[in-house]
Amino acid sequence: MAEQVDVVVIGMGPGGEHVAGRLAESGLSVVGVEAELVGGECPYWACIPSKMMIRAGNLLAEARRVPGMAGSAQVAADWAPVAARIRDEATDDWNDRVAADRFTGKGGVLVRGRGRLAGPGRVEVDGPEGGSFEARIGVVLATGSRPQIPPVPGLADVPYWTNRDAIAAKEPPASLLVLGGGAVGVELAQVYHRFGTAVTVVEAMDTLVPAEEPEAGELLAQALAAEDVSPRTGARVAAVRHDGEAFTLTLENGEELTGDQLLVATGRKADLSALGLETVGLDPSARSLKTDGRMLAAPGLWGVGDVTGHGAFTHVAMYEAEIAVRSVLGDPGPDADYRALPRVTFTDPEIGAVGLTERQAREKGLPVRTGCSRVPESARGWIHKAGNEGLVKLVEDSGRGVLVGATTMGPTGGEVLYGLAVAVQAEVPVETLRHMIFAYPTFHRGVEDALRDLWSKTDPA
Repeated sequence: MAEQVDVVVIGMGPGGEHVAGRLAESGLSVVGVEAELVGGECPYWACIPSKMMIRAGNLLAEARRVPGMAGSAQVAADWAPVAARIRDEATDDWNDRVAADRFTGKGGVLVRGRGRLAGPGRVEVDGPEGGSFEARIGVVLATGSRPQIPPVPGLADVPYWTNRDAIAAKEPPASLLVLGGGAVGVELAQVYHRFGTAVTVVEAMDTLVPAEEPEAGELLAQALAAEDVSPRTGARVAAVRHDGEAFTLTLENGEELTGDQLLVATGRKADLSALGLETVGLDPSARSLKTDGRMLAAPGLWGVGDVTGHGAFTHVAMYEAEIAVRSVLGDPGPDADYRALPRVTFTDPEIGAVGLTERQAREKGLPVRTGCSRVPESARGWIHKAGNEGLVKLVEDSGRGVLVGATTMGPTGGEVLYGLAVAVQAEVPVETLRHMIFAYPTFHRGVEDALRDLWSKTDPA
């Protein structure tokens, strides 16, 4: 017979763990189901360890900028402390005991295995600790996403890396081909290059980080090329092969690129096919789980995180998790609102973005006006000098006189983003922003320059 509980959470990544822990603390009986590591992708193979790598790479880059600025410096890159820090500080050598104990210490029950729906409120778990559960209140799906591997001929037959392999590597390869120029691809490409790896990034679209403003992608390509990373945009791969020692990418134009290792970083996707959605009347072949403003996908069924299709970001999962907790408990609070969804690509220069790009705003039929400024032309950017590449781009709905999107690229671009994220979320009038006092000399003062540029364009395009 099925064990009776209040809530079952399938998937204990950042969002699922937060939901399960909060509900357990509230006094509900909660079962958390996890097939891999409690905590999910972020602490073990993504956000946390990758930023440790990036921090180390940025230190090397800054030291290399000393000549001409502050004297002389010699730098010898060493991957060993980076790999050790990832194992010792971030992942406990990929052991989730701390996270598991954190959840059970709140009163939850952790079950190892793969969970699937077996009808409304019913969950079957396959695995050594499997079982059947019936949830009196309901089920939360938080099963995350997995790498999306393109159907390139030969790719399935070669030992390529995903982000997990790149994070866990104990030493950098001599050369690396990166298939995909999105955030993950360019972040890891720059890190490995700074530790001595010869890197080529291959992106099918005409710009790097194609989800962001094209100006940001173009500037990033220039910055990477200046470091001798080779960005190849508008390059489609026709075939992949591996001869036991090296990888070869054959492009559609016949050109061949070789490297000792191949990283596939072509995005992530949710896989709903094995979750039993058909047993509750939902489509298991859908790209994402459609939810309402309270994260409900069906009566007694909630979804949070990557499965909802609102962005494969930890901060989205945590945001949706808190809404789902309120929904399960019947507590009041606002519905989900994605107008000011922020995102950061942690390259150097760093790319912060919020809301709509110019293209997205135009596709929505908004009357668009944009403003742009360049970081090197600001006082702080001029002072900063080496490593000062960057820009600020603002996207205004000129009909309402409010910002609907912004990009802040440069040193600490993700931190500069905060004020603009508030402006987009709160729909602060551009006229109000224009008459603020911006501290001098700061990087965020470049926002004032972009506002001035925006205001000079009197006729919306």
